[in-house]
Amino acid sequence: MKENGTIERIKSYPSPNPRIKLSEITYWSCGYRVKGMLAEPIKNGSYEGILYCRGGMQSIGMVRPARIAQIAYEGFVVFAPYYRGNRGGEGRDEFAGEDRWDAVYAVDVLKQFCLMNRIHLFAFSRGGIMALWIAILRNDITSLVTWAGVSDIFLTYDERTDMRRMMKRVIGGTPTKNVEAYENRNALAHINEIKAASLIIHGKKDLNVSFEHAKVLEEALLGNDKVVETWYFHDFTHFFPSKVNRQVVKDACMWMRMQKGV
Repeated sequence: MKENGTIERIKSYPSPNPRIKLSEITYWSCGYRVKGMLAEPIKNGSYEGILYCRGGMQSIGMVRPARIAQIAYEGFVVFAPYYRGNRGGEGRDEFAGEDRWDAVYAVDVLKQFCLMNRIHLFAFSRGGIMALWIAILRNDITSLVTWAGVSDIFLTYDERTDMRRMMKRVIGGTPTKNVEAYENRNALAHINEIKAASLIIHGKKDLNVSFEHAKVLEEALLGNDKVVETWYFHDFTHFFPSKVNRQVVKDACMWMRMQKGV
């Protein structure tokens, strides 16, 4: 078994932006070959790194080349792990279970392409809880942005009745019958271990990941005397209008650059 974060293969991938180079990377995590997508500005420079934590499950919410190219265009090297069991990767996607280590070790992959030792987390939807665990388990994260992010696994089960069948199958039962499995995914219980500054972005009309996720995370961070900023949008749902979305990405990237880090 190779060391976690070791790169097995780099394969060129078509880029939607001529100024951004895309590659698909196979790397090792907990004995599995896991895949992810890397976006690098073609212009030489010293770039900070962003680990993009995708949302969804399996093919739903898969990493979009246009999205990570968009973020890289703001002047970052971006790596987006698919998580185990996806796109030919080994193992099984566990919805913020042991697959959290695929995201943790993806930071080590990203660092191999960054000249600057400043690593940020940019998470969307399900990626929110993955990013929280990275920030909990690592002490080298400069900042964390969670956009429409899941923060409470118990709340997700309660609210998303359409996801309960999947969660019972993947996690193993319900929160009442298998408390240990759900508590194992409970990042909120470890918020005190986060050192990075956090930015929470959320639409108040979000029906996919309710606004309550943002509020409980904000309260947990503030309750543990953590640095946190919130950008709440009264009229938006899980998906922002394209023009606003682009501007928020720019603003979030600027916010990350301004953070002093740990």
